[in-house]
Amino acid sequence: MRLRYGDYPMFMEIGQVIAGYQFQTTGGAGFGIANYTSAATGVVPPAVGGTAAVGATFIDRPTIIYAPLTGTDFVRKLMEPMPPSAVLFLLQAGYNATVVMPLTVESINGIANESRRPGMSRPADPRFLRLTQLLYELQQANALQIRINRKKDGENTLIGFPPAGGSPANVASQIAEVRSILHLSRPAGDYSVRYGGYSGKSDEIALVTRSMLQVMLELGILTQVPEADVSSGRAMPGATMAHASEGTTPPLINVLSGPSAPSDSYVAVPYKGRWFWIAETDIRSKLIFGSVMLLFSISDVGVRSAPPVVTVPAN
Repeated sequence: MRLRYGDYPMFMEIGQVIAGYQFQTTGGAGFGIANYTSAATGVVPPAVGGTAAVGATFIDRPTIIYAPLTGTDFVRKLMEPMPPSAVLFLLQAGYNATVVMPLTVESINGIANESRRPGMSRPADPRFLRLTQLLYELQQANALQIRINRKKDGENTLIGFPPAGGSPANVASQIAEVRSILHLSRPAGDYSVRYGGYSGKSDEIALVTRSMLQVMLELGILTQVPEADVSSGRAMPGATMAHASEGTTPPLINVLSGPSAPSDSYVAVPYKGRWFWIAETDIRSKLIFGSVMLLFSISDVGVRSAPPVVTVPAN
């Protein structure tokens, strides 16, 4: 939301947690004596009454101290493209390729993904959309094999497919179509995955990945903001659906907005006098949001810092 309004994004980490609690007990008792006259005998007997009450209250008021993430190391990592292995980790973990690839990849072997960022808007190459669908179908057939070899001089990421002779006919045809789209002329074995533009090599897959800042820009431009904020210049114009007729995928995320806090939301935040949220029933947006949070972790965005200190008072 800050990027949509032209503000610099701020990130916070928990520096310290101070636990504070109170346990209070109360008690009380009272009694009284009352006199009255009996109508029958005229005797005035005393009347004695009493009350008693006890109570307890437990109050837990933790104090959380946040520290902003700043410095050149953090900014560099925020703007640095994520490694191809981070994208493939998500695919290997079972995340849908039709979600992961449009979110994290700018191009693969020169085939461009859609972009909705201001000044960089472009439709997706139809081959990119077809490729993501094929990779998803291969995921379902357990025919997308990813290996990441870690060496002293870095890591080597590989993508492989099962031999054509040992795969069902439909899987073999899908693998053949993937090779055709990516111009992989070598029919068998593993294909090395590298960051960068298309090299023209028949045994290499070149990925141009997005940075986390680019990912946030792509998502921020899809959020709903008041039209008055756009017309007055407070917020950037949103993404248009001009390419919808060309077969593009649905928007990556759907962030709603309103003047008051939502009653049923997956995540919500107040900003600029309004509330912005993802609906609890919007499973696609929830998956995208979860993927971004996971990417922040596995892409090593941030700075190495000491873990938070938890202080518990002793009475």
